Amino acid sequence: MNKNIIISVIVAIIVLTGLLWWGRPNQKPAQSETVNTENTEAKSVLVASEKLYDFGTISMKNGDVTKEFTVTNPTDQDIVVPSLVTSCMCTKAFIVKSNGKTKGPFGMPGMGYVPPANETIKAGESRIIRVVYDPNAHGPAGVGQIDRFIILTEASGGRLELEIKALVTP
Repeated sequence: MNKNIIISVIVAIIVLTGLLWWGRPNQKPAQSETVNTENTEAKSVLVASEKLYDFGTISMKNGDVTKEFTVTNPTDQDIVVPSLVTSCMCTKAFIVKSNGKTKGPFGMPGMGYVPPANETIKAGESRIIRVVYDPNAHGPAGVGQIDRFIILTEASGGRLELEIKALVTP
């Protein structure tokens, strides 16, 4: 009887060791899994009159602040922008067409539905990207320095990042 218990324990140890070895993380990635440390993000052909805007000090009690960025297609070909997203739920972006009509709001992926932008900017045309930041979105924990990004992605993979900063006070 003791012999059966000892054999069972040894078999259990071997099985557990095998499962642990099989489930361990790989020490070295497989050839197809090697990590690419190069920056693979393509630069956008779109041009922004400014890419960074600092609101300075803003107060939560004064509510939302807005900044409009002008984005231009300086090429001789139409540029399709399928995606416009923001880096945080507190920031919304809108595309303002030359006729004054707006598309949006576009927000942070994963924080509710973000519609596709599907905007074509013809050669030589511009669009306004209206950015609205809500300093109250994070509640009292949102006081302090903020840095948010608005990312336009072209169909070709090029990315244009716009940035807003502020010092939020109560």
